[in-house]
Amino acid sequence: MRRLLAIHDARVYLAGQSLSILGDSALWLAAGIWVKVLTHSSALAGLTFFFFVAPSLASPLSGMLVDRVRRRPLLLVTNLGTGVMVLLLLLVHGRGQVWLIWVVMVLYGLSYTVLGSAQSALLTVLVPEDLLGDANGALRTVREGLRLVAPLLGAGLFAAVGGGAVALLDSATFGAAAVSLVLLRVREPRPSRAPEHHWMPEVSAGFRHVWQTTVLRQMTLACGAVLLVVGFAETLGFAVVAQGLHRPATFLGVLVAIQGVGAVVGGPTAAPVMRRVGEGVLAALGMLALAAGALLWALPSVVVVGLGSVLVGFSLPWLVVGAYTLVQRSTPPELQGRTYSAFDVAVSTPQTISIAIGAGLVALVPYQALLGLMAGVVAMSGGWLLSRPEQRRTGLRRPGGPGLEGPVVPGPAGPVVEAAVVEGAVVPGGRCPGP
Repeated sequence: MRRLLAIHDARVYLAGQSLSILGDSALWLAAGIWVKVLTHSSALAGLTFFFFVAPSLASPLSGMLVDRVRRRPLLLVTNLGTGVMVLLLLLVHGRGQVWLIWVVMVLYGLSYTVLGSAQSALLTVLVPEDLLGDANGALRTVREGLRLVAPLLGAGLFAAVGGGAVALLDSATFGAAAVSLVLLRVREPRPSRAPEHHWMPEVSAGFRHVWQTTVLRQMTLACGAVLLVVGFAETLGFAVVAQGLHRPATFLGVLVAIQGVGAVVGGPTAAPVMRRVGEGVLAALGMLALAAGALLWALPSVVVVGLGSVLVGFSLPWLVVGAYTLVQRSTPPELQGRTYSAFDVAVSTPQTISIAIGAGLVALVPYQALLGLMAGVVAMSGGWLLSRPEQRRTGLRRPGGPGLEGPVVPGPAGPVVEAAVVEGAVVPGGRCPGP
């Protein structure tokens, strides 16, 4: 960590991202609570997160854009534009404007298809390859650690002065992220352009490589299975609070803040453990811990549910950092955007389906049964990934270096190796791009 923080651009980038994450974490929870308060429906509150995730299906186009332009200017424009767009929430004054909250969440999701891909690609330029794990771990620790204050801040602001104040806060943090990008000293190389002009091969090259490379295919299948059920948590979080704990919807902010405690412990340990066991094993262990935490959510006790939230918070940095680093270190610079997007679509599609199904099932099936199903599928996915010998390899390097498993396949720019990056997992607390 000391080596990472000695890099000027790393310090500036982490500072800007920390402020941006603060606003994001406050807004997504406030948006769900806002819909819950206006409609008195857990299902409609869960659909708020569905509208945020659904635009991830457009990720391949965003990935192609990221690989065709310099990432820092793209991030600058996107952050500023999203900061302005969020201010539309100031027009929401009652149940009749719930649709506007959903429109903003859709636009927010479209913005994040660009931000997630471009942030991951820019990070590989800002820090040396051997510090990628530490950088991903630091970002995840910051993201999850802010759960200690951001959800409470968002829920508190909403309860005190309404959702408009949360929108203003989030807009300001997008501005802070833009300032940090201006202060970076990095000089990005000119993006490589494909010699052919057919956009379909450019978009699909990442999908081809993910499927043809064993470690990436395994990670995709495991993460896809996990997100096929973990999306239930977006709606189940409200059911746990209301039906299991008999607390108001704003109490979800307390649980998400408690989850941050686990993340503060799990984040700094991710990179050291990864260096010993490898990226795939680290991600698999994170899945197993996530399954155990989900089981604890099913018990009607504030203490036990709180312990489950701590365990879930601990698990996420291991899962996400392991998967991110596995992919980043096996992806050439000119393909970071497209390969991120390929994996994003592969795992976000089941995630989107999961959120929609969960919003419907919570009204028909006891939430404890859905949590049991979620825990079982996540545990089996982690166990299967842990059993794969390819995932137990360590020492992975970027294309051209020793230790890279998988074939080199032709892409639109010639012989290339592509990979993908895991998007942030969904828990009661939303989906966030990047580590």
